[in-house]
Amino acid sequence: MKTSSVLKLLALLALAGAAAFALLARPVVATVAAVRRGAAVNAVPATVSVRADRTMELRGEIGGRVRSSPLAVGARVRAGEVAVQLDDADLLSELRRLTDERDAARKRLSAGSASEPALATAREELAKSARQADAGTFPKADLEKLRRNVQQLETALALEKIDREAALADLESRLQAQQGLIEKMRITAPEDGQVMVVLARPGDLVAPGATLATLLSAAHVVEASLSEENFAGVTAGQRATVTFLGLGAEKFEATVAAVLPTADPATQRYTVRLDVKIAPERLVPGLSGEASVILGEHAGALLVPRRALSGDTVLVVKDGRVGRRQVTRGFATMLDAELLGGVAAGELVIVERLETFHAGDLVRVSQP
Repeated sequence: MKTSSVLKLLALLALAGAAAFALLARPVVATVAAVRRGAAVNAVPATVSVRADRTMELRGEIGGRVRSSPLAVGARVRAGEVAVQLDDADLLSELRRLTDERDAARKRLSAGSASEPALATAREELAKSARQADAGTFPKADLEKLRRNVQQLETALALEKIDREAALADLESRLQAQQGLIEKMRITAPEDGQVMVVLARPGDLVAPGATLATLLSAAHVVEASLSEENFAGVTAGQRATVTFLGLGAEKFEATVAAVLPTADPATQRYTVRLDVKIAPERLVPGLSGEASVILGEHAGALLVPRRALSGDTVLVVKDGRVGRRQVTRGFATMLDAELLGGVAAGELVIVERLETFHAGDLVRVSQP
């Protein structure tokens, strides 16, 4: 081989080696995040479900024929709204009759007794005879007879008034009872709800106490289910955040309203009820989701993304070089972790592909 060819080959190899060295020496890109200050929370996860507060069976105390009913499956009803109206024509007729009797009894009592004029006359005669007896012109024995006659008339008049008052009171009581029966022919919704089942239609004859419809309460309960290890420390009044699968990524603030003390025998999970700040119409029975119940909180804590942790160490990038730091961990959530020492606010930590970096590596940083 000619000397010139050898020299050209050596030159090409030198260029290739230089290019390879430059490629190998080129810093790799590390995705980093800055250590920041914020609120560190100690939160436990839970699964969430929404259900109606209760199911109600609509019943009537007395039987009868259904005259009208607006109920339809899926329809919503309001508390106090007439759900089923039974035929009350006969009861109304009896009510009118009793009302007429009551009004007549009131008039008779107001008019007084036919015996009152006789009593007035007897009293006048007694007074006149008493004056004559004082003058010695009227026998005292006859005066005593007149006095007894007045007393008898007064007693008879008092008894007659008592009888009339008793008759009026009896009519008032019967009227009240009749009105109660008529009211019971109107079966109303005990609270706001939604119709699930309709069992009585207009024209149906229903027995006393029969179920006429089934309603689902409009009041909804949000329940969070926690594992045994996460349940410890959960108490009423603690804050929580909730997301519902059917409502996208929107987060809702919540408060632990009640803690049920026993676990479900089938799942060995504990249940807490949440008071969620959400419009009631958005809570649909059957909704499911996730919650984080906040057990504690540290303000102004040093926070890093949880994925930056490798055990109790993080990879810090300073002046383009990777360094491994030992850290002390505090509270942690699904996304963030609190560091009690080992880093300072503003420092950059690697958050992706941690296994590919080592202390001393030269890197270029990229922040998401």
